[in-house]
Amino acid sequence: MESLGTFLKSRRDRVTPAEIGLRTYGTSRRVPGLRREELAQLAGVSAGYYTRLEQGQAGTASEQVLDALARVLRLDQVETLHLHNLARQFTKPPGLTEPPLEEPHGRVLRLLESLGEATPAIVLGRRGDVLAWNRTGHALVAEHVPYASPREPDQRPSIPRMFFLDPHTRHMYRNWQDLARVHVAYLRLTAGRYPTDARLAGLIGELTMRSDDFARMWAAGDVSDCTVGAMHLRHPTVGAVNVDYQVWLQPDSPDHRVEIYTANDPASGDAVRVLTQQSGRAAEREALGRH
Repeated sequence: MESLGTFLKSRRDRVTPAEIGLRTYGTSRRVPGLRREELAQLAGVSAGYYTRLEQGQAGTASEQVLDALARVLRLDQVETLHLHNLARQFTKPPGLTEPPLEEPHGRVLRLLESLGEATPAIVLGRRGDVLAWNRTGHALVAEHVPYASPREPDQRPSIPRMFFLDPHTRHMYRNWQDLARVHVAYLRLTAGRYPTDARLAGLIGELTMRSDDFARMWAAGDVSDCTVGAMHLRHPTVGAVNVDYQVWLQPDSPDHRVEIYTANDPASGDAVRVLTQQSGRAAEREALGRH
């Protein structure tokens, strides 16, 4: 997991004096970005206090101080939220705890059902586990894993694990690099929200040890939300598919996201309709098998 000091230093290294109007008069600098003293002065705090803050020795910083630091460091809205989340860790009990089992809310499942099969959709938990999906969503993003796997907590597909550890998934995404960075940046945001989540810490540790790509992207320190974007697939069944994804957040369970996929060109629309038809036939066969 990440500390407040680590995040502050990484962002301080990214801001050059020229970007914020500081004159260096041609003097050589031993740091790539701002010095601690420069950041402290621009944020209106003492250099000693900022140093203790970066070293984790100053306790909880006020919202005003954090906002001032965010302004100088040129953080965006999501990065500022992450900064505040990390600062609140001082008030949380130390150590990791086993989180409760994630279950999709009944209203989320009814929403998924109401979408039918024409619109591919999946329900994701806080760590990127698939909590539910409709058949077309399953067919679009993970037809090589059992459709029923989200029903068993120990068998739920993990989208981050699939992205970094499953060769089939990696090959399927033509824009894998872009989407992988989004997954890593969102995991960092989630880790700031839930610093004591033992399962989340285990996931990050596992991916860091088993995937050089994940370790490199995690070390970059990027943080962002995952709300909209494009997926360019080389689908094993229907070929090239380009879809946009958008995330619907759930007020009753803010950790859970409904991810909806829509085709963004006519050929991709035809491909999704083929998957919809196949999914409908699979559902019919399953229904007949129960009778």
